[in-house]
Amino acid sequence: MIRELDIVVLTHDIKEYGLTEGDIGAVVHCYSDSNAYEVEFVTAAGKTIAVLTLSSDAIRLMKDREILHVRKIAQQAGASWI
Repeated sequence: MIRELDIVVLTHDIKEYGLTEGDIGAVVHCYSDSNAYEVEFVTAAGKTIAVLTLSSDAIRLMKDREILHVRKIAQQAGASWI
């Protein structure tokens, strides 16, 4: 069960925000139907890239034996976090 403040993993690319499958986000709100979540994605410096409403099939909980990976994010037009 996914809860607020859980660390989650994106299960597919969201190109309009420069996000790719495997990117890590934090759940900032769970909707009462438990099928949608507000998830915040940030840079390593803590700048918010996006806060998105995602369905339960778009994210999954991070597993204990997974390792984080760093990548450079593509610049998006009009992005204030770059």
